[in-house]
Amino acid sequence: MSGGRVVAGKAVPRGRFPHVKVAGGFAFVSGTSSRRPDNTIAGAEVDALGTTALDIRVQARAVLENVRDILREVGADLRDLVQVTTYLVNMNDFGGYNEVYAEFFDEAGPARTTVAVHQLPHPHLLIEIQAVAVLPSRTAPPSGVELPSGAELPSGGSHE
Repeated sequence: MSGGRVVAGKAVPRGRFPHVKVAGGFAFVSGTSSRRPDNTIAGAEVDALGTTALDIRVQARAVLENVRDILREVGADLRDLVQVTTYLVNMNDFGGYNEVYAEFFDEAGPARTTVAVHQLPHPHLLIEIQAVAVLPSRTAPPSGVELPSGAELPSGGSHE
């Protein structure tokens, strides 16, 4: 697979861009939020009076799960991430974000940069993440296929 892809079952991008673009053995994940396919936002609750409660931990977890799902569409996973850029609307959310991030990664995880931004494309979004993953090489034969003794698959290709 090469080029860009909009992933079925995910919130449709709010513009003319893909969820992920594959090029040069890498998967480039566009800025991803906690927005659900029905345009509601995980971690954003509004009560009957219009009072809004925003939860960075719920949003961060949903964003990382969305990134994982997008990567799986191109044969990769979170373990294949090499770089993550996180955009927070408020650096007071840095601690809560870090708590959730540590559920997914440790110091062997991707290189990471976190920056504060004035706002994101919806007022209920606290966080957005863009990421780069290296696509795994095919080092094992497809399921049920046995290679002759000493034979190897070529490396450097992607899963699709």
